[in-house]
Amino acid sequence: MTQTLTTLDVRPLTATLGAEVLGFDMALVDDSTRDELHETWMEHKVLVFRDQHITIEEHIAFGRLFGELEIHPFTDNDEGHPEVVVLEAGGDSGKSFVAAGWHSDVTWRAEPSMGSILRGRIVPTVGGDTCFADATAAYERLSEDWKQRVDDLYAIHDYSRVFASRVDPSETDEIRAKYPPQRHPVIRTHPVTGARGIYTNIGFTSHIDGVSDQESREILRHLERAIRNPSVQCRVRWGVDTFVMWDNRAVQHAATADFLPEHRLMERVTIVGDRPF
Repeated sequence: MTQTLTTLDVRPLTATLGAEVLGFDMALVDDSTRDELHETWMEHKVLVFRDQHITIEEHIAFGRLFGELEIHPFTDNDEGHPEVVVLEAGGDSGKSFVAAGWHSDVTWRAEPSMGSILRGRIVPTVGGDTCFADATAAYERLSEDWKQRVDDLYAIHDYSRVFASRVDPSETDEIRAKYPPQRHPVIRTHPVTGARGIYTNIGFTSHIDGVSDQESREILRHLERAIRNPSVQCRVRWGVDTFVMWDNRAVQHAATADFLPEHRLMERVTIVGDRPF
């Protein structure tokens, strides 16, 4: 069986960011459907699919429709499916870490991820939402003076800001050699749409290259405030077997840590991207 997107019901979440897609089965996607879905994704940046009762293999297959999947070296991955990142906190898990800081996934890579597809497996009765920010809209709301100030700057991104504690001390030098700090543009140009957007984040960006420490902190704080502006954001309430796919080149996200001690378990596949420019 296949399906076409001509019958899809796409309902925007806000005027600029996010949409829920109804009448769609993630397990039944042909090439034509994929292409139309990709256009919808590029337009809305964040897509939400409810009640997708698919297998973990079908989750992986859906991700691969859009590119190669990465294996994250620092997260808990599914034992039988290393492409699947398991994000768990609360309940009897003994874990309390929630990615509550605004970020784009794996910007510490030379070729950061193109997109992520996250599934709700165990969802708390209250809280545990994920918020998304439109990095393009945040950039467009900057003053012209600030745009000129940051347009040609580069920033350094470093895995160790978040994941240093997950590396055995005996392997630090080897891992650092494998994943050295990366220099990416502060304002990234989207390779498909051509839109410009903020590409620094509180999680992985250590500093602005080529400026003083004081100026670096000032710039990063200003750009973070732009991302935190509620007028460029949307918020997704999770249900079991809700899937959300977002464009890491144009969107930042943050989970809410307002559900603990309830249990939250999510599964994510991440699509390999290219070097930012």
